Amino acid sequence: MTDTELLTLFIRQDERAVAETQNKYGRICRNIAFGLLGSREDAEEIFNDVLMRAWSILPKERPKKLLSFLAVMTRNLATNRLDQYTAQRRGGSAQNAVLEELAECVAAPGSVEQTVDAKLLDDALVRFLDALPQEQRSIFVLRYYYALPLQDIADRRQISLSKVKATLMRLRKKLNEYLTEEGFL
Repeated sequence: MTDTELLTLFIRQDERAVAETQNKYGRICRNIAFGLLGSREDAEEIFNDVLMRAWSILPKERPKKLLSFLAVMTRNLATNRLDQYTAQRRGGSAQNAVLEELAECVAAPGSVEQTVDAKLLDDALVRFLDALPQEQRSIFVLRYYYALPLQDIADRRQISLSKVKATLMRLRKKLNEYLTEEGFL
């Protein structure tokens, strides 16, 4: 089923939209949530929340890319859940470690919001990623979007852990240079 057909089902409030979305994008969204939370039960709960929100939002909004829309919603809900957990524990998290790695490339949230429109920064990141070779882009996205552990990335890409680390280090430097050239840093 195409995204256009899925969106039509959501607009009509046809219950098949939920089942079809689950079949087509459930695994991807659950993996995003699991990568951040480390719990299959939490990932399932997050995806159910995504489906509920999509049911209420999609008749009004019509995203260009349904997967991107669902993935961002999944990531946001999972990050919020992670924030709740870490606030309760006051311990570190995988998400915090991933964000610390990028700290040298991207300014603090307050200064980014004051300096540039978030949309411009988003567009610049998309251009940066589009210019990368597929393997580098994949490694970057797996680490900084899906927050996968380095060893999982190495296993998925069938490369050594040291290659993953070296690639990410070079990409952070390259991103820093790119954002500086674009006037974001």
